[in-house]
Amino acid sequence: MTPNVTLIPGDGVGPELVDIAVDCLEATGVKFHWDRIELGGGDAPSKLGAMLDSIRRNKVALKGPVTTPVGGGFRSINVALRKTLDLYACVRPCRHYPGVPAPHPGVDLVVVRENTEDLYVGVEFEKGRPETKELIRFIKEKSGADLGDAGISIKAATTEASERIVRYAFEYAKAHGRKKVTAVTKSNIMKHTDGLFQRAAAEVAKDYNIGFEHRLVDAVCMQLVTDPRQFDVIVTTNLYGDILSDLTAGLVGGLGVAPGYNVGGEYAVFEATHGSSPDFKGKDMLNPAALILSGAHMLGHLGEKDAALAVESAVAAVLAEGRHVTFDIKRENPASSTRMGAAVAEKIRGLMRWR
Repeated sequence: MTPNVTLIPGDGVGPELVDIAVDCLEATGVKFHWDRIELGGGDAPSKLGAMLDSIRRNKVALKGPVTTPVGGGFRSINVALRKTLDLYACVRPCRHYPGVPAPHPGVDLVVVRENTEDLYVGVEFEKGRPETKELIRFIKEKSGADLGDAGISIKAATTEASERIVRYAFEYAKAHGRKKVTAVTKSNIMKHTDGLFQRAAAEVAKDYNIGFEHRLVDAVCMQLVTDPRQFDVIVTTNLYGDILSDLTAGLVGGLGVAPGYNVGGEYAVFEATHGSSPDFKGKDMLNPAALILSGAHMLGHLGEKDAALAVESAVAAVLAEGRHVTFDIKRENPASSTRMGAAVAEKIRGLMRWR
């Protein structure tokens, strides 16, 4: 069957990297029907409805990065997709590929991030507004804490969502032969939110014959930098997962080789960890590997296991050879994004001929 896949090129460098990834996925011989949703000048909020409708029809999407304004403007399109479609698990594999300069060769771990709660629920109260002042008065009355003239964000955690993401992490570990799950919180300080997550994780862990531990997020940041091989599957809350997945990408060579995907009970969206890098738009410079590898995970999700293995193997081979790689991998005479993608596609076609 020809899979129907929503294709969201995004903005910034997104469209050029998505085109490269599509060429590589089609080099497997798998026939796709791409339902392409263009942003049209970067007006992402106006296209959110079309994105959602398409993903609901097709169940699967390959997505390029979409710019999120910093400090103002519209809220994140990525967060909106995750919340609306209940894409509760963000999975970010962190594997070192030989040939990629990295501080920790040999690392192979996965960050599983809860995607629907925590500070990312977006319940904020702007400094100086009447409702904010009323909330500050209420907090002072109940707790004695005098917040002054503050802006406030609400951090939310439920047992249901915490148990769901931890169970996903354990099922992922079981399916992929992983040996340990580490739950990460700041429960020594936030006892009623992160503490809830820690308790839920410990309860779910009883159902599995897989190693389990809990660690505090600040300690984990230090331990990832000094000895990341002690970790296997990390499961954590929304904000910590966002930060830790970028940190772990840095351990293995950067965001250019960091794939990811967001999955729920019905839908899945595959996208690279990196952002839209608008300053590099049109320069044909950035590493397409992260998005190509995200496409490999999409192939696996669609049941195309041989094709998925061929894509990852081809990326690994091109990185190891080091001839046609972008400037983040090789500073002298680097390849363009397009040339690197073409080298990967050529490897894929060769591998598929032998299958």
